[in-house]
Amino acid sequence: MSGARRNGQPLIEVRASALHGLGVFALRPIPKGTRVIEYLGERVSHAEADRRYEGKDAEDNHTFLFIADDATVIDAGVNGNEARFVNHACQPNCESVIEDSRVFIDAIRAIAAGEELTYDYQIQRAADDPPDIDAIFACRCGHPGCRGTMMWPPKRTPRRAASRRARR
Repeated sequence: MSGARRNGQPLIEVRASALHGLGVFALRPIPKGTRVIEYLGERVSHAEADRRYEGKDAEDNHTFLFIADDATVIDAGVNGNEARFVNHACQPNCESVIEDSRVFIDAIRAIAAGEELTYDYQIQRAADDPPDIDAIFACRCGHPGCRGTMMWPPKRTPRRAASRRARR
């Protein structure tokens, strides 16, 4: 399936991904700064998004929800487009940009033809997250410096106490 077009030619297509299930791939070079695609789907309230997914297994990390603003969530599982298949990476080639409660995926560097498009999901932590939330939302990007999770901010690890040996 292909979607976003420039000059009448498809810019991207969805196909199998080594990162996770399906992914979005460049059909031709995409210059830095290109607005690749808008994230589309049914626009619902936060309460409705919660209601739709309240019975979802806590171990299931698959979601097409994107928070557009304090009042609106985009559910790309309903009337969504190819943008819902852009996978997470810790060192992505795209970023999500929210303008007037609309979500866009923009290239933050030049992307070669055949390269998979990614952005950092930065899934926000919540007080009621299960203790293994980082494992549930494990990152598979394989980049150097991968934080190992799609969650944001990175989980803090306690610092080792400095040695308090007396100097002689």
